[in-house]
Amino acid sequence: MVEKSEQEAKDWVAKAIAFYKKAGQTIALAEFSNLRGPFVKDDMYVFVLNFRGTMLAHGANEKYVGQNWLDVEDASGRKFIQEIIESARTKGSGWVKYQWHSPVTKEDLLKHVYFEKVDALIFCSGVYKEMWNIRHDS
Repeated sequence: MVEKSEQEAKDWVAKAIAFYKKAGQTIALAEFSNLRGPFVKDDMYVFVLNFRGTMLAHGANEKYVGQNWLDVEDASGRKFIQEIIESARTKGSGWVKYQWHSPVTKEDLLKHVYFEKVDALIFCSGVYKEMWNIRHDS
């Protein structure tokens, strides 16, 4: 697995926000969930939440769209969506780390997710890292 940089996650969020502002919410959310679209490549994808924890778009699994993720936990029991929402509400943007299943390796890996609040939406994208980083980076 070739690891991507955190800057790539920030760039994907910026690209998604620019598209959202140009195309509008309905088209943008549909395109973010398009598995063959420009917002999905290998293990990079965009996902969008509202402040109630509802997944509005997800580039790796369209079945997540419409589901409430507020109480979803990662492999270690961390309620990472609550962390994203609270930080987006108070800071507007930031980072959260959690363990998540990679769509490429099919393993639980450490994921560094960048998020940014725009209007009433939270735009997110992340990069997967090797698990040893959990012990050394968290």
